[in-house]
Amino acid sequence: MRHRKLCYIFFSVLSNVLLLASSKSTIEPCSNSDSCNALLGYKVYTELKVSEVASLFQVDPIAILTANAIDISYPDVENHILPSQLFLKIPILCSCVDGIRKSVSTHYKTRPSDTLASIADEVYSGLVSADQIREANSISDPSVLDVGQTLVVPLPCTCFNGTDNSLPAIYLSYVVTPEDTLAGIAARYTTTLTDLMNVNAMGSSAIKPADILAIPLPACASNFPSYAADYGLIVPNGSYAITASHCLQCSCGPGSLNLYCEPASLAVLCSSMQCKNSNLMVGNITAQQTSAGCNVSSCNYGGFVNGSIITTLSTSLRPRCPGPQQFPPLIAPPTSVIRDTTFAPAPSPQSDGSGTGTPQSTVPSTTSSLLPGLAPIGGPSGSSSAASSLVMPLTNFPSAVLLILCIKFAMVIL
Repeated sequence: MRHRKLCYIFFSVLSNVLLLASSKSTIEPCSNSDSCNALLGYKVYTELKVSEVASLFQVDPIAILTANAIDISYPDVENHILPSQLFLKIPILCSCVDGIRKSVSTHYKTRPSDTLASIADEVYSGLVSADQIREANSISDPSVLDVGQTLVVPLPCTCFNGTDNSLPAIYLSYVVTPEDTLAGIAARYTTTLTDLMNVNAMGSSAIKPADILAIPLPACASNFPSYAADYGLIVPNGSYAITASHCLQCSCGPGSLNLYCEPASLAVLCSSMQCKNSNLMVGNITAQQTSAGCNVSSCNYGGFVNGSIITTLSTSLRPRCPGPQQFPPLIAPPTSVIRDTTFAPAPSPQSDGSGTGTPQSTVPSTTSSLLPGLAPIGGPSGSSSAASSLVMPLTNFPSAVLLILCIKFAMVIL
């Protein structure tokens, strides 16, 4: 019985080591100093206020709420307590650092019980590794952390020019869970297996827990001037963004990838939102049907410059008058986590459902036209980075080898 327990402990440790060593993430090379808006897929590790989650990433609490289409009109919404394991999209700024895309604006102050592993795996839900934190902070002895020490937390992100298949897109960095399949992820985010494989330079559809994928989300892009404070604003379809010092709220969709901005419910002290030579305010649209068509006038948001809201008045003649503006549905601040089993991998997309299939190899086929680490023709120029591409998953080890390892381990212990 003791030997069996020792073997179980040995295999558990070995499995965890191999899992961590073989996890991959998509890396986008870069050569300039520009940045873009990106998203992190984050699971709240314990009950936290919205403001506490925002503090972990040094972002605006309202920006987190609007990115997840959570109604910001609720009283004291920034202090709403979010349930553990709630999945959130965290808006971040993705920069070019040391030749690759990543976010380095997040800092973490250590607590008495912290280790680099607990910070990486629990607090930041696997979006970063302990080794990455150690390297970013030049820590020689990771077993010694000073309480109150401020650490840089490098986080994964991609830009890919803000497009996917020549359409506006924002990229979500997503940590793969044990229940995930690539087909399930594609279905959940309304994309295709081919698109995900192209974006992540994958030679096969095999994924493993702790892999980090770049997922393109359709979005509404702005065309603000480069000198605007919110230059490059892009809003994922089905959500919102707050801008212009909380004076304006912009939305995307449903059914349209045209950015629409209007005064936010939080707006208090704001510059003029009225279009010149018009009585229209930002977000106002008038339509008049004539024999030649529909005359449409609209007051649009043009960016936030030196504390002022820029407005532009546009007029056009359209074949028919537009209907009422459609908005993404808002949800109340979450109080519980609903387990989504819609895309659970049972049966696996590779299986016909008649029985347990053979596990898929994580090594790309040699007959594939795609090479590991290289983007396919027509795909974004990202690459799949592995800590060790030669590490074999535990399930692929021959049984005899595992048995010998177990026996040797038990002999050493005894």
